[in-house]
Amino acid sequence: MINRNKFHPVKSLSNHYMDCVSTSDMVLLHGNSHPELANLIASRLNIKSGGCSVFHKSNRETMVDIGDSVRGKDCYIIQTGTKDCNNNVMELLIMAYACKTSSAKSIVAVLPYLPYSKQCKMRKRGSIVTKLIAKMMCNAGLTHVITMDLHQKEIQGFFDCPVDNLRASPFLLQYIQESIPDYRNAVIVARNPGSAKKATSYAERLRLGIAVIHGEQKDAETDEIDGRNSPPNVPKNRMSDISSGFPSMVAKEKPPINVVGDVGGRIAVIVDDLIDEVQSFVSAAEVLKERGAYKIYVLATHGLLSSDAPRLIEDSPIDEVVVTNTIPHEIQKMQCHKIKTVDISILLSEAIRRIHNKESMSHLFRNVTLED
Repeated sequence: MINRNKFHPVKSLSNHYMDCVSTSDMVLLHGNSHPELANLIASRLNIKSGGCSVFHKSNRETMVDIGDSVRGKDCYIIQTGTKDCNNNVMELLIMAYACKTSSAKSIVAVLPYLPYSKQCKMRKRGSIVTKLIAKMMCNAGLTHVITMDLHQKEIQGFFDCPVDNLRASPFLLQYIQESIPDYRNAVIVARNPGSAKKATSYAERLRLGIAVIHGEQKDAETDEIDGRNSPPNVPKNRMSDISSGFPSMVAKEKPPINVVGDVGGRIAVIVDDLIDEVQSFVSAAEVLKERGAYKIYVLATHGLLSSDAPRLIEDSPIDEVVVTNTIPHEIQKMQCHKIKTVDISILLSEAIRRIHNKESMSHLFRNVTLED
């Protein structure tokens, strides 16, 4: 029998930790991306959010006005990525630079969702945008970054400052155990082979089986072309054709969508790190329904839910979409009753408290793996 207390992160964190935070040398600031999460963190830490006003001029320039003194203090800036990611990034950069030029002792960015984190691979005639964002943040004055469930763990290496990549998996595992009836009859589903490691990690801790969906799906990310096109052929009178001996390059063609594993008469739980455009999730749910799954859940850390995602979810076979509050999605919840929220503010609050008190962060990484 699995130990249910193992996945109770809220119970495992101290309930009186807000009394242990020395607020005399600590300033908590936030931008316009997610004020609700910032207020939750401030209330858990039992401190007041600093007097910081972030607004836009008539020409859309971002203005930052910090009302309280930050000289010699530890500044914590709470800002996340939303659909308005460009303004989110500029607000964070200007707030960090304002703290830096005001002689702040340290500047810690609390970034539950890192903007541009999906652009962390080379594209044809493109660039690794996440590297650029990381350099900009460090040059603006950030000395530490707290984030959650990066799209790729290697993104931490782009930063020239320490990065704590927290995990939301204990909260999502707790939701499965407490809110999905008869979860013992569930199977963890990987939406594509790339997320099979995450699905395996969830399944092993819940003592459940896994299934993997493989085949053609409407997902822009999987259709990226790696590398660059070759230049035009050089006329033979200038240079001999040396490519005639190359082996023929066989184009990659995906087979029709298929499910590897048994989901008949089971609860299918699709796990991923981000839900943005939901068409691929809907296609996966339709296939799982055809294969006999009688309930379908989608669990993810970040819920961007762009464009018409709420309508597509509402009309799909998906029974519930469970995301954390790293990204605000209250409007989407009003449009679709299937979207549920898991609060992770206590994890971010504990991370801030431990960093401020110079305590070890290892407690927050108990029972999580690199594959989460």
